[in-house]
Amino acid sequence: MTGIMSALKGCTSPNVYDEVPDGGWGWMVAAAFFFVEVFTYGIIKIFGIFLQDLMTDFNETNSRVSWVVSICVFVMAFTAPLSTLMSNRFGYQPVVMLGCLLISLGTITTAFTNSIIEMYITMGIVAGLGYCLTFLPTVTILTQYFSKRRSLVTSIASTGECFSLLALAPAMNALKEHMGWRNCLIMIGVMQASIIVCGALLKPVVIKPKPTASEGSTSPLKEPESKYDQENEFTRTSFGSVDSGVQSVTSSQINLSEGQESTEQNSAEKKALKEKEEEENRENKQPVLPETPLKQERVDSSASRPKLLDFSVLRDASFNCYALFGLFASLGFFAPQLYVIELSVSRGVSRDSATYMLSAMAVAEILGRLSMGWVLNRRPIRKIYILLICTVLLCPVLVIFTFVTEFWGLMSCSCFYGFLLGTVASSHIPMLAEDDVIGIQRMSSAVGVYVCIQSFAGLAGPPLGGFLVDRTDNYGSAFYSCAAGMGVGALFLGLVRPAKSGLCLWRRRNDQQTTDRDSSSQGSDYGPADFVEMDMELDNGPAKSKPWPV
Repeated sequence: MTGIMSALKGCTSPNVYDEVPDGGWGWMVAAAFFFVEVFTYGIIKIFGIFLQDLMTDFNETNSRVSWVVSICVFVMAFTAPLSTLMSNRFGYQPVVMLGCLLISLGTITTAFTNSIIEMYITMGIVAGLGYCLTFLPTVTILTQYFSKRRSLVTSIASTGECFSLLALAPAMNALKEHMGWRNCLIMIGVMQASIIVCGALLKPVVIKPKPTASEGSTSPLKEPESKYDQENEFTRTSFGSVDSGVQSVTSSQINLSEGQESTEQNSAEKKALKEKEEEENRENKQPVLPETPLKQERVDSSASRPKLLDFSVLRDASFNCYALFGLFASLGFFAPQLYVIELSVSRGVSRDSATYMLSAMAVAEILGRLSMGWVLNRRPIRKIYILLICTVLLCPVLVIFTFVTEFWGLMSCSCFYGFLLGTVASSHIPMLAEDDVIGIQRMSSAVGVYVCIQSFAGLAGPPLGGFLVDRTDNYGSAFYSCAAGMGVGALFLGLVRPAKSGLCLWRRRNDQQTTDRDSSSQGSDYGPADFVEMDMELDNGPAKSKPWPV
């Protein structure tokens, strides 16, 4: 029993490092994130293999069945602040394990539904909430284990959803023909239960820098003595003579030379403390007595405790621009994969050949993710500019989709789109950890708000494309809407860096003005203090005399 308890304690105890490890247990977290991608976004992407069976069994239209995926994606993104709150309150491990149970429950109960409305609840709401509770905590803690290799590792680990599209989609499609779609969903739900192992691997990381040599050599008794001397130096009362008497008694116990050196050292120390005291008085305008250890510990613990849910990131102009980028760019994340087959069929390509477009997108997306990780891992480089270039290039590729009319042209567009989509999809969430956007310190709070804002595009993207297709009777209209959304997103992404620089410059100017105002007001009060100090020094002299005229 003791061994079991010690093993459980070892699994839940945090990993303590002197600096960001860029490896170590982080590789286990990266492997966990890979499998979380396989069974979250990967299952959402291959859910299209069941659309035709659901339409036949429930006698529903294509648009009503497609709402299952839209609701699932919306709930997954909209509940991101809830995932952030629970992760900050209870930790990453229990939240991911709870999400695993919800995913398995939602997927397995979907196999027993009798209407599409019931599927909206089981697959859309229950499983969608589980996807959120598993995906966001995993990607957040992965960014905390890596610094220099963060972009490369997250890009490699995020290829899990592409692996699902390449391997699970053909396997589940073949299995569906023999077992039926209901038994196939039960098997998927059982496999998704393995995420609970991934959740157990998410050990929190704690960074405690080593103390410097100067801090380690400081005597614990010297600091209170210095503070006591500083307090006596400030009051300048009769305690100063008592303190000098104590020092003389102590010095009489050693030889004369050592006593002289000690006296010189004490006078030099008092002089330094006096200068430090005067500098602190200029800054604070009032003497600050040393804090008690209990009060200091209380302040440190309250400052280190993270907020459960922090919406203060919405006051940051650069984050708002980046959130709007994610909102509009997400319009081009889902619709092309949903309509590329029908677009190819409308251009004269056979349906069997049109299915290769999705495979080409998946392979190209893997290459795009790996390439983006390799590029962003090189230094020095401004990562947000690379993301901006890839986003801008997506716009003409989406437009070219509507002009090509033969197989190889559509295949080329699918490859280019998959490659560029992989670069953007693998970096837009980890980019929040960069100082150009919000920084690693506020990453855990910012990611929940960012994905929540992005959720509205996930809900509106596919229905908007379907609405345009119904009105124009042309599948190319869906690609025009995706290109327009990607272009607006690129515009806001281009404003992130100027907004960050302008905000920092504005704060710097305000701080400088405040400092100048304080120094001018303190300078006017400094003269009388000098006069009083000089007067008191003269009074304490061996021969009292009148103060010198000023």
